[in-house]
Amino acid sequence: MIGETGIQTRSLSAQIYTHLKNQLMSAQLHPGDRLKIRELAQSLGTSETPVREALLQLVQDRALEMKPGYYIRVRRLTLREYMELREIRLLLEPHAAAKALSHVDDAFIDRLERCHESLIRAEHEKDYPTALMANYEFHFSVYRQSGMPQLIEILERIWVQTGPLLTLLYPSAPPTYDGPHQHLNVISALRNRDAAAVAEAFKADLIEGGRRFLGYLESIEEEA
Repeated sequence: MIGETGIQTRSLSAQIYTHLKNQLMSAQLHPGDRLKIRELAQSLGTSETPVREALLQLVQDRALEMKPGYYIRVRRLTLREYMELREIRLLLEPHAAAKALSHVDDAFIDRLERCHESLIRAEHEKDYPTALMANYEFHFSVYRQSGMPQLIEILERIWVQTGPLLTLLYPSAPPTYDGPHQHLNVISALRNRDAAAVAEAFKADLIEGGRRFLGYLESIEEEA
């Protein structure tokens, strides 16, 4: 039988795991950042055991890597890894967005519009961490309306790996668009209750908005 202390430790470990996972997905941690168990435990006001368990789970998720001597740091994806995950995202994210349409209302769309405005304002003010957080919230607030928890779990396992790489987005390769920002097309498609247009806007956002970023990743990989 598992004791009460064991249950509490597992619950705390799950909370820490979720906290760190959200930081990774929203690009609040950088590739190569070292995560020290003792320092994290102190900052979170907990013991080292649940922190260690959470970090080891993120190692299994391929978001972190363990170096010799239990040195844990944020993984940096290779270009090949990023391209594979990008291909999967192009298939799954538009589908999640289209499925979300039947679960959103005008109040949700209004909040999404304010989230996009926060992103644009942060870009203009060169507040890049806030811009990255707003972008994450824009995407996942839609995906999580899909009513497909297993699909969301898959997308989270992708973003927990790709999120830290997005810290390279600004100021070297910010998103650019040939026409309106694709987030505006998302909002318009949601208001028109057009599932196909919602899916297309999310797909275009990844392709068009990520065009410069992909070129930048290719250039730094060649230099390396």
